[in-house]
Amino acid sequence: MGDVAARFRLATHVLRHWEDVGLLRPARDAAGRRRYGVDDLFRVAVIMRSKDSGMSLDQIAVLLDADAADRHRVLQAHVDDLDRRMAEMERSRAMTLHALQCRAHDVAACPNFQRFVDDVVGAVG
Repeated sequence: MGDVAARFRLATHVLRHWEDVGLLRPARDAAGRRRYGVDDLFRVAVIMRSKDSGMSLDQIAVLLDADAADRHRVLQAHVDDLDRRMAEMERSRAMTLHALQCRAHDVAACPNFQRFVDDVVGAVG
């Protein structure tokens, strides 16, 4: 377990937790020690990448369960969330790029810059 934790820069308690919630099922040797195989390493990588994308452990459990009845619904909801977050990131990037090039001393008072947050101002009132 220590080697796998070190390989992925994780604390061992994280691997134990993922095992406790059923995301990992490493084989055990005669002494009861966990023996992680290649498939387990890929599962750890999938869990990490999925967490980085914003998935919850419950969503990851569905992702890793080929027989999950609501798999399509859960994964589509995550794709929809990713699309929403990506659009937010694009708006934020455009706003930041404008701020880099804006000649206004107070960028928040710049009419062109304000266009990036018009939707938020409109939602407040």
